Amino acid sequence: MKKPFIALTIGLVLTGCSNAEIINSSAQSVDAAVPIEEKLIDSEVAEQPIKKETPQENTDSIEKKDEVIKVVSNSDDLLVLVNKKNTLPEDYEPSDLVAPNIPFSFEEDIPKRYVRKAAAEALEELFAAAKEEQIELLGASGYRSYSRQEAIFASNVAKKGEKEARRVSAEAGQSEHQTGLAMDVTSKYVGYDLIEEFGETKEGIWLKNNAHKYGFIIRYPKEKEDITGYIYEPWHIRYVGKDVATVIYENGYTFEEYLAQR
Repeated sequence: MKKPFIALTIGLVLTGCSNAEIINSSAQSVDAAVPIEEKLIDSEVAEQPIKKETPQENTDSIEKKDEVIKVVSNSDDLLVLVNKKNTLPEDYEPSDLVAPNIPFSFEEDIPKRYVRKAAAEALEELFAAAKEEQIELLGASGYRSYSRQEAIFASNVAKKGEKEARRVSAEAGQSEHQTGLAMDVTSKYVGYDLIEEFGETKEGIWLKNNAHKYGFIIRYPKEKEDITGYIYEPWHIRYVGKDVATVIYENGYTFEEYLAQR
């Protein structure tokens, strides 16, 4: 794995389901895929450098629209629950972000190439196993800062309306990408995109059936939107460790369901 080195990237223009990053895979150049949260952005959203200090955790609650959203106090826990009721502190950034040695759908050394060390090591194992079985996977988006998610969500609301935006996009602080434990995965068979059809490809099927062996879960499964709060995302995997991932896989749980029955 590479040691972290993040260059400030200015002028990242996102349009539709792709952006201006260049893919170099099998000597073929195509538009890089971006997470579904980013699909509607057509303005410049800069990737900010990764800070190295460890922030203080906030244990307060936020009152919003007649509901209480908990600010988690265990941000660094590998089993931290981040969703619409549990938000990360605004200044939270993992202190152990590294770039896993896996192929990506872009070349730049930017924040979304990074994940936490444990997740990076597991990703390398997962990708190596996939390659042995002629399964071609590429990383598309890992770590994402609070401020970047804030811009993404605001743009989605402006373009789609708040109700629809909330089905496909997280508010700032409520995105798993900020934990550094999530990675969006894609393949050439869906045009390096992040779409539901990925789940029907041999890559998507392999990922669903094997991710748990390396400590990952499909975080937003099909027909579980009422529990997770988000539409089916067969490309979004979350690191929880092999033991927990296996229990979730074998029982068909969502992460919320697993934590509720512990």
